[in-house]
Amino acid sequence: MGYVRSSTAGFTLLELLAVLLILALVAAFVVPSLGGGAGVELKSAARSLAAGLRQTRNQALNDNRSATLALDVAKREFRLPGEQRVRKLPERVDIVLFSARSERLSAERGAIRFFPDGSSTGGRITLSTDTLRYLVNVDWLTGRVKVMESVVEEPIGR
Repeated sequence: MGYVRSSTAGFTLLELLAVLLILALVAAFVVPSLGGGAGVELKSAARSLAAGLRQTRNQALNDNRSATLALDVAKREFRLPGEQRVRKLPERVDIVLFSARSERLSAERGAIRFFPDGSSTGGRITLSTDTLRYLVNVDWLTGRVKVMESVVEEPIGR
């Protein structure tokens, strides 16, 4: 009779789990660095500002009186009507406010006003970094708030 030898080729379950754990740890550190923290921060800021504008419009509709979102570009903050809390925007984000002249409080401060019928004074808030830009537009006729993403083009001659 011949001698039968059992085959032990392959990996144990413990070895496979150890490899999966190492891969998970590497992914946890590498993936966030690939996503670009500034881009995520910029998108979050644009969405937060748009949500604040929509909330202000809803308040004007519900209360049947005008409501204003005030923005301080220099301090990078905005305030919703009736709230004492100031909402901060990221330091690494450049902010430009384009609003109606009647809503400009100073060179650095302005507002967008919503009326009881849903319309607004309109405006645009641009949030940008070196490579990415978000435009938060408020339509003057409908008061509709829209967020658009665009890539910052490299200046000619660079």
